[in-house]
Amino acid sequence: MSFSSARARRVLKRRVAVWTALAFTPALHAQTLPATAVPTNAPTAAPTATASQAASRGIATLPAISVSADAPSATLLEPASTGTLLGLTPFDTPASIDVISNEQLRERGAVNVTDAITQAAGISAMRHPGNGGSSLSSRGFTDSNSVAQLYDGVRQFGGVGQTFIYDPWAVDRIEVLRGPASVLYGEGAIGGVVNVIPKKPTRGPIENEIQTTVGTHDTQRLGFGSGGALDDKWSYRLDISGNHSNSGISLGDSRDVAVTAALRLDVSPDLNFTLTQAYAWQEPTRYFGTPLINGDIDYSLRGKNYNVADSKIIYRDSRTELKAEWTPNPATRVRSRVYYIGSDRDYRDAENYTWQPASGLIQRSAYTDIRHDQQQVGTVTDASFDGHLFGLANKVAVGVELNHASFKHTNNSPYSGTSLVDPYDVDHGRFINIAGTTPRYRNTADQYALFAENRLMLTERWSVLGGLRYDHIDLKRRDLVAGQTAFDTTFNNVGWRIGTVYDVLPTLSVYGQYAEAADPIGSLLLLSPANKDFELSKGRQVEVGVKQTFWDNKGQWTLAAYHIRKNNLVTRDPNDPSLRIQVGEQSSRGLEATLGVELTPAWRVDLNAAVLRARYDDFSESVNGAAVSRAGNVPTDVPERVANAWVSWKFAPQWTASAGVRYVGRRFADAANTLEMAGYTTTNLALQWEPRRDLTLALRAFNVFDRQYAETAYYNQTQWLLGEGRRVELSANYRF
Repeated sequence: MSFSSARARRVLKRRVAVWTALAFTPALHAQTLPATAVPTNAPTAAPTATASQAASRGIATLPAISVSADAPSATLLEPASTGTLLGLTPFDTPASIDVISNEQLRERGAVNVTDAITQAAGISAMRHPGNGGSSLSSRGFTDSNSVAQLYDGVRQFGGVGQTFIYDPWAVDRIEVLRGPASVLYGEGAIGGVVNVIPKKPTRGPIENEIQTTVGTHDTQRLGFGSGGALDDKWSYRLDISGNHSNSGISLGDSRDVAVTAALRLDVSPDLNFTLTQAYAWQEPTRYFGTPLINGDIDYSLRGKNYNVADSKIIYRDSRTELKAEWTPNPATRVRSRVYYIGSDRDYRDAENYTWQPASGLIQRSAYTDIRHDQQQVGTVTDASFDGHLFGLANKVAVGVELNHASFKHTNNSPYSGTSLVDPYDVDHGRFINIAGTTPRYRNTADQYALFAENRLMLTERWSVLGGLRYDHIDLKRRDLVAGQTAFDTTFNNVGWRIGTVYDVLPTLSVYGQYAEAADPIGSLLLLSPANKDFELSKGRQVEVGVKQTFWDNKGQWTLAAYHIRKNNLVTRDPNDPSLRIQVGEQSSRGLEATLGVELTPAWRVDLNAAVLRARYDDFSESVNGAAVSRAGNVPTDVPERVANAWVSWKFAPQWTASAGVRYVGRRFADAANTLEMAGYTTTNLALQWEPRRDLTLALRAFNVFDRQYAETAYYNQTQWLLGEGRRVELSANYRF
């Protein structure tokens, strides 16, 4: 076959796929095509740029462009489930949305989900055992109270820390919405939201996959995946994975196992049910950081761990969900799910380490024995409709969410006990438990929410999108020691946004958005009686941006500018520093840019960068009994410069070499900005070989230059968690 005839067939195949995609767009069924024009169970294909835009606007046009069949799909043009309820693409949504595809997850080989998430623009990690190793920073706002994490669109309530999502083996894609997201997901998402979407049952023949990995630091990984159709109605997905490593430090062993199983029943082409059961068990590294020596970090202590020998950290998480999707006609879709989330966490550690100048020893304190027992049951239902309003194409979605969460806290407060250890020759010793470990309190929350979203096409190129969500939360705390109710309080919030998108060209759009959102002043399921009367912190954002695809969808770029202001922070009363009042404020403004392009069939480049200015505008701390203003300072754990670059090169028919570089700017460990964690750059390299179509071998090196850096600070600010050193892994992936 000649090159020209092969290309002609690829172009013809792509155009057939475009017509198929157009045939199945609900708006087009309603306006231009009869419902019987194409069988409802026919396969669909991802639309090209103009087809996607036309389909979402109800415009029956065939784009006069061609795309190579083997070119990677542009994620701007694929519908995203995060950022909108209307099934829009990121191109058509007035917000900043990054999608890390399964192809990118495989190529870059992130060891855990947090590493994969931080490949998105402007996202950095601030993980330590106290937050489940999952907390993130986005647009100047940090932690699970301001950057929410979802698993397949469902959020674990309370902001206690996400421990379920760890291994990327079972992940299909990761969608990152930057900026306020309360209009979709409720309080606690002013900085953004991350949605980790698992692999799901698919139609087609059964396919299996197994991957094994060995590496330095006694690393072993094993993953098995299987999925496909069992018959004309049933399909399934099963993923199992396990990991072990010693992290290169003392007491550094970590291990985990995860199992995800899903079974789907297609009752008819219009109705399906999916039952999912997932379980995860982790014993992460029992490392709470390295103490500062003379106010600075001593990297010669990098391999030292000051925890006790009988310390433990265990996370046990499970999820059960039944989901239904019904499409009674081409213009209507109804989705509903009921779910259960269970999460148990056990900690027994010496958590605080302080260098003693007089003796040169490390004093250990905060001997902490804590157990979390968290459960949540809930349901989410939404319905979307395509139609017309005042003669204009219109899409609307409405929904309701209900959930009940319970959190039992067992501890040995006041966490007494101290000991001294040599910083270079550590005698780990045993755990000290003076107060005894007993159940202390149980917080319960009942939440209901009503939400709606609408998009109106003013012209073929100009759309307006609005969203509204009302949240009501009843929060109760039961003192299990005194046997009485400590408080019973209520929170209410209305979050909303209004945005517009204008297509300057079929492949170039500009957008603007205004949004209002809310954050709790702390994790709601950990809320103490002292904070029960404080209100939710409110945030406002203005964002403008531009998005474009080019070179027949082989490239895409985005640029966003934003300003966020959050008030009602809890700060010290200048008239009585022993008291706290809710008058504080912080803000951030910045620029974010992304670029992804297939330069040639052999070369691909993906770049992103974020620059921001984050500040406390009104915030005070108590220092020696006096209120000290931190106005003008950078909030803790916020890098003002973040960038990622990834380059891949197919230098031979079965060989691909790739390199990734990540830069994170300086951060401050304290609100006074006296403890500066220096910026750092890490480099990852990979070499992949496909000796046959069903086998891939990969050699990967992480942090190849063994860069020494601090990733975050622990709660006492003077002990920093150091990033992992150089690591090399060899993996084999076999598909059958």
